[in-house]
Amino acid sequence: MQRVCFLLKVRPERLAEYRERHQNVWPEMREALSRTGWHNYTLFLRDNGLLVGYLETEDFEAAKKAMAETDVNARWQAEMAPFFEDLDGRPDEGMAPLTEVFHLD
Repeated sequence: MQRVCFLLKVRPERLAEYRERHQNVWPEMREALSRTGWHNYTLFLRDNGLLVGYLETEDFEAAKKAMAETDVNARWQAEMAPFFEDLDGRPDEGMAPLTEVFHLD
Protein backbone atom coordinates (compact mmCIF):
# COMPACT_ATOMS: atom_id res chain seq x y z
CA MET A 1 0.00 0.00 0.00
CA GLN A 2 1.33 3.42 -0.96
CA ARG A 3 1.06 6.18 1.67
CA VAL A 4 0.60 9.68 0.22
CA CYS A 5 0.84 13.00 2.04
CA PHE A 6 0.37 16.42 0.42
CA LEU A 7 0.06 20.09 1.43
CA LEU A 8 -2.27 22.81 0.20
CA LYS A 9 -3.10 26.28 1.58
CA VAL A 10 -6.69 27.31 2.32
CA ARG A 11 -7.44 31.04 2.16
CA PRO A 12 -7.70 32.36 5.75
CA GLU A 13 -11.01 34.11 5.07
CA ARG A 14 -12.53 30.81 3.84
CA LEU A 15 -11.42 28.52 6.69
CA ALA A 16 -14.78 28.31 8.46
CA GLU A 17 -16.65 27.58 5.24
CA TYR A 18 -14.03 25.00 4.21
CA ARG A 19 -14.46 23.18 7.51
CA GLU A 20 -18.23 23.32 7.17
CA ARG A 21 -18.17 21.95 3.62
CA HIS A 22 -16.16 18.96 4.81
CA GLN A 23 -18.71 18.15 7.50
CA ASN A 24 -21.10 17.28 4.67
CA VAL A 25 -19.06 15.80 1.84
CA TRP A 26 -21.48 14.62 -0.81
CA PRO A 27 -22.28 10.89 -0.48
CA GLU A 28 -21.53 10.36 -4.18
CA MET A 29 -18.09 11.98 -3.69
CA ARG A 30 -17.34 9.70 -0.73
CA GLU A 31 -18.45 6.67 -2.75
CA ALA A 32 -16.32 7.68 -5.76
CA LEU A 33 -13.22 8.12 -3.60
CA SER A 34 -13.68 4.67 -2.08
CA ARG A 35 -14.44 3.04 -5.43
CA THR A 36 -11.35 4.55 -7.10
CA GLY A 37 -8.90 3.39 -4.44
CA TRP A 38 -8.63 6.25 -1.93
CA HIS A 39 -8.36 4.61 1.50
CA ASN A 40 -7.84 6.11 4.94
CA TYR A 41 -8.16 9.54 3.28
CA THR A 42 -7.77 12.23 5.92
CA LEU A 43 -7.48 16.02 5.86
CA PHE A 44 -5.93 18.06 8.67
CA LEU A 45 -6.28 21.86 8.78
CA ARG A 46 -4.32 24.38 10.85
CA ASP A 47 -5.76 27.75 11.82
CA ASN A 48 -3.30 29.45 9.43
CA GLY A 49 -4.82 27.57 6.47
CA LEU A 50 -2.18 24.88 6.07
CA LEU A 51 -3.99 21.76 4.85
CA VAL A 52 -2.30 18.39 5.21
CA GLY A 53 -3.82 15.52 3.27
CA TYR A 54 -3.06 11.84 3.80
CA LEU A 55 -4.30 8.74 2.03
CA GLU A 56 -3.37 5.16 1.33
CA THR A 57 -3.77 3.60 -2.09
CA GLU A 58 -2.38 0.85 -4.27
CA ASP A 59 -1.37 3.34 -7.00
CA PHE A 60 -1.73 7.10 -6.44
CA GLU A 61 -1.51 8.06 -10.11
CA ALA A 62 -4.15 5.47 -11.03
CA ALA A 63 -6.40 6.61 -8.16
CA LYS A 64 -6.09 10.27 -9.22
CA LYS A 65 -6.79 9.37 -12.85
CA ALA A 66 -9.85 7.31 -11.93
CA MET A 67 -11.24 10.17 -9.82
CA ALA A 68 -10.52 12.71 -12.58
CA GLU A 69 -12.79 10.68 -14.86
CA THR A 70 -15.82 11.01 -12.56
CA ASP A 71 -18.45 13.70 -12.95
CA VAL A 72 -18.78 14.19 -9.20
CA ASN A 73 -15.07 14.95 -8.87
CA ALA A 74 -15.25 17.63 -11.57
CA ARG A 75 -18.14 19.29 -9.74
CA TRP A 76 -16.44 19.03 -6.32
CA GLN A 77 -13.11 20.39 -7.59
CA ALA A 78 -14.85 23.34 -9.27
CA GLU A 79 -16.55 24.23 -5.99
CA MET A 80 -13.40 23.78 -3.89
CA ALA A 81 -10.87 25.59 -6.12
CA PRO A 82 -11.74 29.11 -4.84
CA PHE A 83 -10.86 28.06 -1.29
CA PHE A 84 -7.13 27.67 -2.04
CA GLU A 85 -4.16 30.02 -2.31
CA ASP A 86 -1.37 29.67 -4.86
CA LEU A 87 -3.20 27.10 -6.92
CA ASP A 88 -3.29 27.02 -10.69
CA GLY A 89 -6.24 24.84 -11.60
CA ARG A 90 -8.07 22.27 -9.55
CA PRO A 91 -7.08 21.25 -6.00
CA ASP A 92 -6.68 17.60 -7.06
CA GLU A 93 -4.13 18.72 -9.65
CA GLY A 94 -2.14 20.60 -6.99
CA MET A 95 -1.69 17.60 -4.72
CA ALA A 96 2.06 17.06 -5.04
CA PRO A 97 3.07 14.18 -2.75
CA LEU A 98 5.71 14.79 -0.11
CA THR A 99 8.65 12.40 -0.02
CA GLU A 100 8.33 9.85 2.75
CA VAL A 101 11.53 9.71 4.80
CA PHE A 102 10.45 7.52 7.72
CA HIS A 103 7.64 5.13 8.63
CA LEU A 104 7.13 3.12 11.82
CA ASP A 105 4.69 0.27 11.32
